[in-house]
Parts: sequence; C-alpha cells; structure tokens
Amino acid sequence: QVQLVESGGGLVQAGGSLRLSCAASGSIFSINRMAWYRQAPGKQRELVAWISSGGSTNYADSVKGRFTISRDNGKNTGYLQMNSLKPEDTGDYFCNARVINRGTYANLEVWGQGTLVTVSS
Repeated sequence: QVQLVESGGGLVQAGGSLRLSCAASGSIFSINRMAWYRQAPGKQRELVAWISSGGSTNYADSVKGRFTISRDNGKNTGYLQMNSLKPEDTGDYFCNARVINRGTYANLEVWGQGTLVTVSS
C-alpha cells in the first residue's frame, strides 16, 4: 500500500502565500509524475500543476507565474509553493502520484485526502 498525506493548507489573505506538502509512504519503488489538483465548491476537480520524475513541470494557465511545483525524490515528497494568492484559488487541494509498487512493480495511481486552502479578499 502507498499513502499520500498533504499538509500546509489554511486561511490566508489575498496576496499571501502558502506552501503545500505531499508526503508519500509505503511500498514505493519509484514515483513518476506527481501532481496537484484542486476542487472549488460546486466545481469539478482541475489539474493545477504536475512534475515529472526528472523535474519537468507544467501548470494550469490560471496559476502560471504564481505557483511553483517541486519535489524531493530522496524524501518522496512533493511541494506546491503558492504566491500572490487570489480568492478564486480557494478550494480543496489534492496530491496525486503515479507510483511503481515495490515488490510487485505494479503501476498505481494514488490520491491524498486533500487539504483546504481558503483565500479571503
């Protein structure tokens, strides 16, 4: 089994910053893509950013220039640095990882439980 645990969410004023973390644990051989998704109230979940195992990144247009995704492969941890936050960034933020299971070498897609980000105007 593989688990993802997010942390770092909270309440912040518009223009502020937050840093989310996503720690992976369990039977991990390697982690390929790590990604952050978010879901605002009443809306569908959307992809915010992803990072490959080699460090290539991609961002939703709405967060380009404000958010930075990164990872520490040695710690099996991903991060999302969010700057210049806007009220429309409010939502539950979910970590997602494509993991190769140690032992079986099965490909797994794993989700965290989510962390709430609230940006006040």
